[in-house]
Amino acid sequence: MLRNATLALLAATSLALSARAADTVIARAGDREIKASQLLPYLSSLSESEKAALTQNPAALSQAVRTLILQQVLLKEALAADWDDKPEIEALLARVRDAAIAESYLESVTKVPADFPSDQDIQALYEARKAELALPKQYRLAQIFLANGTDPAQAKAKAEALARQVKSGDFAALAKANSDEPRSAANGGEIGLLPEESIQPAIRKALTGLAKGSVAGPVELGDGLYFVKILDIQEPRTATLAEVKDRLAQALRAERATLNRQAYINRLQSQSPIVLDEIALPGLLQPDAKKN
Repeated sequence: MLRNATLALLAATSLALSARAADTVIARAGDREIKASQLLPYLSSLSESEKAALTQNPAALSQAVRTLILQQVLLKEALAADWDDKPEIEALLARVRDAAIAESYLESVTKVPADFPSDQDIQALYEARKAELALPKQYRLAQIFLANGTDPAQAKAKAEALARQVKSGDFAALAKANSDEPRSAANGGEIGLLPEESIQPAIRKALTGLAKGSVAGPVELGDGLYFVKILDIQEPRTATLAEVKDRLAQALRAERATLNRQAYINRLQSQSPIVLDEIALPGLLQPDAKKN
C-alpha cells in the first residue's frame, strides 16, 4: 500500500520532484517497476475533477497504480510475443494516436482562462444555488472505542470502569490511554465533524437530546463498545460562500470548458460540413463488407 506521504506527493502533480523523490519506486511487480517521475505525466493528464477524486481517496489512487503496473507486466509479455507487429494492432495504435492528438489539441484551444471565474461570477452562482447548499445538522465528536477482541466480557468490564470516569474526567486523556482505535486515540479521541445521518444509528440515537459537552455510552456495536463525547453541535444551515467557493469555481470552470468545446466543434462543423452516405454506411456492418 502506498504511504500517505507518497500519495500527497503524487496528487500534487505540479510539484517539482527532487532527483531522489523522482527515483522513488512506487510500485513493483516482478522485474517491472514504476517510479514517481513516471507517474506524474499520467496524473497531469487527468482532469481537475479526477485529480481531486484521487487526492480525496488514497485507495482509488492505489488501485490506479496497481492497474498501471499490471499493464507493464502485460506489455512485457505482449512485446515478447511481437504482438505490436500485428496489422490490426498497428491500426489500433494509429487510431489511438490520432484520437489523443486531436483531443489534446481541442483541450488546448478551448482551455478556460486561469482568471476565470471572477469573484462576481462565484457570488452570483452562490446566490442562485443557495437552496441547494443546505448543510444538515452536524456533530463534532470524540470517541473511546473498546474492541471486543477475544474476550467481550473483559471489554464490558473495562467499559463499566470507564463509565464512572468519562462523565466528569478528562475525556481526551482517557481516550489516549484506553481507546483501541489508534488514529483517533492519538488525537484525544476526536474523529471530526460528521453529518447527523452519517453517524451509526445506535450512536445517533444515544446522542439525541444531548447537549454540547455530554458523553453517551457505552454503546454496543458489532465490533465493540463506544463512548462518544459531543465536542460541538452545528444546527442545519446554509453553507457560507467561503465554504463552497472552490467547489463553485470548479463547477463554473467545468461548465465553461464544456461550452468552449461545443462552440469550437460547432465552428469546425460549420467550416467543414460533414456529409455521410447514409445508404452505404449500414452495409459496412455486414459480414461480407470487406470482400466488396
